[in-house]
Amino acid sequence: MDIRTAPRAIVLALMLASGIAAANEALVIQTDFGLKDGAVSAMKGVAFGVDRTLPLYDLTHEIPAYNIWEASYRLYQTLQYWPKGTVFVSVVDPGVGTERKSVVLKTKSGQYIVTPDNGTLTLAAEHFGIEAVRQIDEKLNRLKGSEKSYTFHGRDVYAYTGARLASGAISYEQVGPLLPAEVVKIPYQPAVAEKDGTLKGTIPILDVQYGNVWTNIDDALLTKAGINKGDTACIKIREGDVVKYDGKAPYVSSFGDVPEGQPLVYLNSLLQVSVALNMDSFAAKHQVQSGANWHISLKKCS
Repeated sequence: MDIRTAPRAIVLALMLASGIAAANEALVIQTDFGLKDGAVSAMKGVAFGVDRTLPLYDLTHEIPAYNIWEASYRLYQTLQYWPKGTVFVSVVDPGVGTERKSVVLKTKSGQYIVTPDNGTLTLAAEHFGIEAVRQIDEKLNRLKGSEKSYTFHGRDVYAYTGARLASGAISYEQVGPLLPAEVVKIPYQPAVAEKDGTLKGTIPILDVQYGNVWTNIDDALLTKAGINKGDTACIKIREGDVVKYDGKAPYVSSFGDVPEGQPLVYLNSLLQVSVALNMDSFAAKHQVQSGANWHISLKKCS
C-alpha cells in the first residue's frame, strides 16, 4: 500500500501500530471569498496536494468583502478553542499584490496564523500574545508554477505555506526570516470602566444570524460598574460621533427573561456584554452595524 494515497484512518492506524506519532496538525481556513465560485476549493486542492492526509476545516468564508476587522474578530472568537499546533490560514486581502507582508504569527498559546499582515492579526496578537512572527519566504514557500500570479496569494502562498507547516513538511523556522514581534493593528476603543460607572467599548461584531449586538465589554467590568442581574442598563450606541441608539434594557440571563420583541442585556458565549431583542433583530431594527468605529456605552440607570 502506498501510504501517500491511503485513507487517513488507515495511515493513522499504521503510524500508531509502528509507534510513529502523527505529524499533521489541523489546517483551518478563513476567507472573504464566499462559496459561489471555485476559489475556496482551489485553496483546499493546494493543501491536499501538499498532503492528502491533512485534516482540513473551514472557519468561515462569509467575511464581508475586504472586512479586515471582522477577519481579526473571527480569529479571536475561534482560535482559543483549537489545540496547540493548529494552523489557521486567513485571507482577507484587499492589498493583494502590494507591498504588505505575508507572515506566519505564532501565538503564545501555540497556534499559527498564516495571513497578510494588514490588521488581521490585531485581536489575536492582543489576546493570545505574540511568540514570534516570520515573513513567508516565497522563493521556498510558494506553489510551483504560480510565480506570475499576483492576485491569488490565498491559493499560491497562504494555503500552500499553511499546508506545509501543518503537515510537518516544513518547520516554523523554515517559513522564512524572523521579524520583530509586532504586527499591523487596527485602532479601536478598548473596554474601559470610567469613574462614574459608565462602561465604554466597541461593537466588534454582530451575531449575524439573529441580529444581536456583541461588545468587547466583559462580565468583570459589568460587575465593576455595579450592574447586577435584574438591574436596568442605560445604553448609547454610536457610529463615530453619531448617536444611533439611546435606550435602556434589563440585564438578564437569557432571551426568554423578557417579553417577545423587548430589549435585553445579556452575556454572550464569550462572556461579553451583548444587547438583543427577544425573537427579533436589534441590529436591523435600530440600524446598528459593527466594526472599530462602532462604540457602545452603558451604565446602571438611576
